[in-house]
Amino acid sequence: MLTIDKLSVHYGGIHALQGVALEVPDGKIVTLIGANGAGKSTTLKAIIGLVKTSSGNVTWNGGSLTGLGTKEIVEKGVVLVPEGRRVFPNLTVDENLALGAYSRSDRAGVAADRDRVFSLFPRLEERMKQRAGTLSGGEQQMLAVGRAIMTRPKLLMMDEPSLGLAPLVVKMIFDIIREINKTGVTVLLVEQNAKAALEIADYGYVLETGRMTFHGAGRELLADDRVRKAYLGEAE
Repeated sequence: MLTIDKLSVHYGGIHALQGVALEVPDGKIVTLIGANGAGKSTTLKAIIGLVKTSSGNVTWNGGSLTGLGTKEIVEKGVVLVPEGRRVFPNLTVDENLALGAYSRSDRAGVAADRDRVFSLFPRLEERMKQRAGTLSGGEQQMLAVGRAIMTRPKLLMMDEPSLGLAPLVVKMIFDIIREINKTGVTVLLVEQNAKAALEIADYGYVLETGRMTFHGAGRELLADDRVRKAYLGEAE
């Protein structure tokens, strides 16, 4: 289980996270929703060690992640698919996937996971020798997720995986998130597409200007008038 307790982050004089607390139980999909600037991406970056925390603690399966380097955190099985894909544009699809497994020495396992990525995303196998920078936005998102799978994550964190993608591709990405979760991978999902995120989430949290305002089961939040008005574009 991932547990965040009273987490605070400052960017200069800006108090970006203000005592955030949440739990991500093993094997579940948890989503974090909120408006732009609410602190969603900062929360993921704090977990993975990309931003320095001011106070609070992050624990994963009983051990503290606070103060660890990103490489150490990834080696513990906590992996982030960043916003904007961040694939290596001048490397091929296959080379990007190989980099996902850079810290692994189990060749048979790496080969099996590569085959698994291609079974989830057949289009990547078709473009195996193509440079990542020439892929469409949807294909780059597939590659970013595939690269994360190559690390063999226990907790997969995803930052805005649907951003800028066509509706059909968005549906496919969310279907894949479900499939990954069914294999036992815990998922923490940050999304502005609140409806799509809450439909697949076991549990959801709402973040507003650095503070956690309310939370509940995914379906409960979908039916909550506050969420419907603020994040689903529905009038009272």
